[in-house]
Amino acid sequence: MLVCVDMQPKFIAAVTDGFGVRRRCEFAVAVATGLGIPVAFTEQVPHKLGGTAPELLELAPQAAIWSKNTFSALADEGIQDAITRQRKIGHLLLCGVETPVCVYQTALAALAEDLHVTVLSDAVGARRPDDARVCLDALARAGAHILPGETVFYALLHHVGHPFFRTYTQLV
Repeated sequence: MLVCVDMQPKFIAAVTDGFGVRRRCEFAVAVATGLGIPVAFTEQVPHKLGGTAPELLELAPQAAIWSKNTFSALADEGIQDAITRQRKIGHLLLCGVETPVCVYQTALAALAEDLHVTVLSDAVGARRPDDARVCLDALARAGAHILPGETVFYALLHHVGHPFFRTYTQLV
């Protein structure tokens, strides 16, 4: 499952290169949808901070949208239940903001639940990029995979004969 963490316009505006992060998240959501990978969006206190960027929602109209007031998505019992029990997800792909807070804590919690975790390194962002780098390094040491989206998605395609390959190359 691809979990797009807190890509709300107020947060996007606050992170370094927020527009670029949103574009990379759009790429990840479009590819995950095209490959049939479930997509979910988390929203941090949406009644105060607004919902997910509409550009992202348009790419995955069937995606779950999970509201939370915790930093780790999995600290919310409903989200944890949806991921670990209801859907029996074994691997989370993470993108979104903010790397040193919600992305970091969600990844650690997922690892603690014995889930495989891949953080799409080019589709996460932070107010302070140096903090993000330290947290991504710590996640790698904890057992998460930290890889660019193209690397992950090419690995999932396996070969040029995949039915989604032509569309994928247009997205790239």
